[in-house]
Formats: sequence, structure tokens, C-alpha cells
Amino acid sequence: MVSLTLKYPAPGAPELALRVKELLMGSGFKRVDEDRERGLDHGAWVPLMLMYPEADIPVCQLSVQSKRDGNYHYNLGKALAPLKGEGVLIMGSGSATHNLRAPRIVDGIVPWALEFDTWLKDALLQGRYEDVNCYQEKAPHAKMAHPWPDHFYPLHVAMGAAGENAKAKLIHHSWQLGALSYASYQFNSAS
Repeated sequence: MVSLTLKYPAPGAPELALRVKELLMGSGFKRVDEDRERGLDHGAWVPLMLMYPEADIPVCQLSVQSKRDGNYHYNLGKALAPLKGEGVLIMGSGSATHNLRAPRIVDGIVPWALEFDTWLKDALLQGRYEDVNCYQEKAPHAKMAHPWPDHFYPLHVAMGAAGENAKAKLIHHSWQLGALSYASYQFNSAS
């Protein structure tokens, strides 16, 4: 068996971390902790490794709060919206569907995953962000698509950071194992 160790030694961004804390606390988030010891999560370094293979960009990662909801994370993003004008790329990564315990198939897509993915695409492209924030009540098969929300809430942060009138655009779509949707969206400000 071959052991593979990947490293992504991007420099940290302590000034940006302080700016993030300032924006969040200024928007009413009462507790914003910093963890200077924790490295990057695979949800951050995997896409960054593909986008910036030289690891030459400073990176600041924001953790999601699994016990909170979509509205909470959308509001996190709204608080961070000023960073766009300061040259900061705000990126959320996870999966459009993410249930690693669900039965998978090699040929085709399981119906529950396709229904959730289609609902999400329609909601985003139609600008129904409040529906996405309340996906657990509004989306078909929400609990099956995301038994744990930690791979979905980064979308809410990115959506909030883009602004209320931002337009979503599907920029990539692929499936793996019949149940994992890697639909990717870009949000462009309406202004």
C-alpha cells in the first residue's frame, strides 16, 4: 500500500483574520474565536491546491458552526461582504450533495441526490436565497443530501458575501459515485 502525504504550505493571513473578526463583531456576532494552531481543512486546501498550486497566496479560513443554520451562515457572509472590495476572494467549498453513507451506484445518479441537486440549482439560479437558507424545510431530501450541514454551510457564507442582489451562475457540474454532486456556483454582484 502506498502512503501519500500532501502538503499545502500557503502562508497565513493574520491581518485578514483580524479584519474578519472586526467585521463579524461589528455586525453583531458576539463571540469570534481565533485558532492560530489549526491548519487548513481539506475543504480549503484541496480546491486551493488546484487553483494556486504554488501555495503562494495568503489564506485565512473561517470555520462553519454545525449547530447553527443556513441563515446564520448567510449573515456571516453578509458581514464579510466588504472584503470583496478589499481584494479578498471569498470561497466556500463543500459539495452540493454530501452523504458518504448513502448507497452509491456507478452508472447513473440516485434519484434523491438528483432531486436535491436540481432543486438547489433552480433556487440559486432564480435567486431564491431565502429558500436555500431554509433548505432543511424547503428542499426535497435535504437530510439525505446533507446528514451533517458542515459541507453545505460554506455555500451560505459565499452566497451572503456576494450580496442580496447577486446573481448565481453554474460554472461546473459533475457527479461521483452516483450520489456526490460537485456542482459549483459563482456569485456576481448585480452592481
